[in-house]
Amino acid sequence: MVVDLRSDTVTKPSDAMREAAKNAEVGDDVYRDDPSVNELEARAAEILGKEAGLFVPSGTMGNQVAIRTHTDRGQELLADEHAHVLKWELGAVAQLSSLQTRLLDFGESAVPTPEQVREGIVEEGLHEAGTGLFCLENTHNYRGGVAISKAEIDAAAEVAHDHGVPVHLDGARLFNAAESLDTDAAELAESADSVMFCLSKGLGAPVGSMLVGDEAFIDRARRTRKLFGGGMRQAGMIAAPGLLALENRGHLADDHRRAERIAEGLGGIDGIETTEPDTNIVVADVAGTGLDAEAFVGEIEQHGVLAVAFGETTVRFTTNWDVSDGDIEGAIDSVRAAMAER
Repeated sequence: MVVDLRSDTVTKPSDAMREAAKNAEVGDDVYRDDPSVNELEARAAEILGKEAGLFVPSGTMGNQVAIRTHTDRGQELLADEHAHVLKWELGAVAQLSSLQTRLLDFGESAVPTPEQVREGIVEEGLHEAGTGLFCLENTHNYRGGVAISKAEIDAAAEVAHDHGVPVHLDGARLFNAAESLDTDAAELAESADSVMFCLSKGLGAPVGSMLVGDEAFIDRARRTRKLFGGGMRQAGMIAAPGLLALENRGHLADDHRRAERIAEGLGGIDGIETTEPDTNIVVADVAGTGLDAEAFVGEIEQHGVLAVAFGETTVRFTTNWDVSDGDIEGAIDSVRAAMAER
């Protein structure tokens, strides 16, 4: 048995999703006449409390479409030094939008203070292009799936808006944050001018992400999506499973409960240190085992557990809807056995 805890992107679509794809009503989405895509975009916008939505193939495309749409070439992007849009998107802000970056250390809380934002913003002038966009991330991937509260988001966003700087929220796992904080995702997204969230992570869709914002922004973003090669034709076949994924938000509580169990179980193994997770991501420090992260991942893979190296001595385990309570217990036992054999 293999327990795949590499990511919540590894899930297989449900039978209902496969049926929805098979029976989807479709049209040419570039001409805006795919009814399944239109329904998905409207539903996503409604759930997030925004005027309009745009279906994109991936979270990276959604983020980069937003960044390009909000900014002018040469401006600065203000973001965390470990933001996904900078760390794991192939330098796209430079390659696709020709932006400079000004990085802040958001710290373990994964959100800057209003003072940090104020100090980081550069006013446009004769010699400076100025800050074109401020990016937040909720949950924050690199910082262990930390969920950021509405009050913290609003306080940081208010400073940006006071300086005329729009705010983009990378909400790939926004619904995980909402579940963790026992609040509505629309509340968390209220002060963001645009929000990207993934259908293909914790919600279980086979492919796709959503970008939402006001109608004028989404109209411009649609042109950017086309520029980036994201104009799709009979995309209803992948949009229909996405509609079902939007109704899967309730199961995220199980993912979080299982992540807590992983943290507890792994933390009881000599040489492994964990902290209590906010959501479905557990980051374990394995330095005490005498292994670096890559070697540790290789050892446990031989015992049927898949995870990802996340730093020199840190390893990420991510729960998902294909992993049961029994799988979690089996994975903990397997890691324990792997370490006992050393």
